[in-house]
Amino acid sequence: MVSDTATEQGDRPPEQSEVPHTPGETGLWVFLLGDMVVFVVMFVAFLSERAVDADLFTSSRESVSLVIALTNTMVLLVSSLAVVIALNAVRAGRFSPAVRAFGVALLCAVAFIGFKATEYTHLVSDGHGPDSNAYFMWLFILTGVHLAHVVLGLGVLTALVLRARRRVPATGTGRIVYEGGACYWHLVDLLWMMLFPLVYLVA
Repeated sequence: MVSDTATEQGDRPPEQSEVPHTPGETGLWVFLLGDMVVFVVMFVAFLSERAVDADLFTSSRESVSLVIALTNTMVLLVSSLAVVIALNAVRAGRFSPAVRAFGVALLCAVAFIGFKATEYTHLVSDGHGPDSNAYFMWLFILTGVHLAHVVLGLGVLTALVLRARRRVPATGTGRIVYEGGACYWHLVDLLWMMLFPLVYLVA
């Protein structure tokens, strides 16, 4: 009996330990890291300009309202949380909650674009266009490049909503698309979290 039991136990295949999984693919991470490097270079250039004329940057910053920038910060935080919820729902095969969560993130992206357009309109109407001085030039450059990322992210989130509505599972290529889209949107959020204090507070 003992030998039979031992034999049965010996015939059982060893349990496979889960291999740690990093969302996205190598190519995606190369793109994301490269994108971050570009922003870091622009941040350094911004700080270098500020060092040349700190008084100008300080006085210019004081003429910019923080209300819209703070609102957009909260909007992006909510959108990132929604993407996390949506991705977990898709992985669990719960597509209805995933569609709703991706939809919330999509609405947040639209709101961000709307608020940013309002901010630009107010700045230009007050005579603070990109050609007014170095601070506003960099404000428009940095936030404009980031806004382009948000617009691209709007398309990414739309694609994720449509895939979730079609109940495309998070396996194989589907997993790569879901996770890649989520990683890109988190990058958009992360870049703003670096840009916001640098341009709207530190300056």
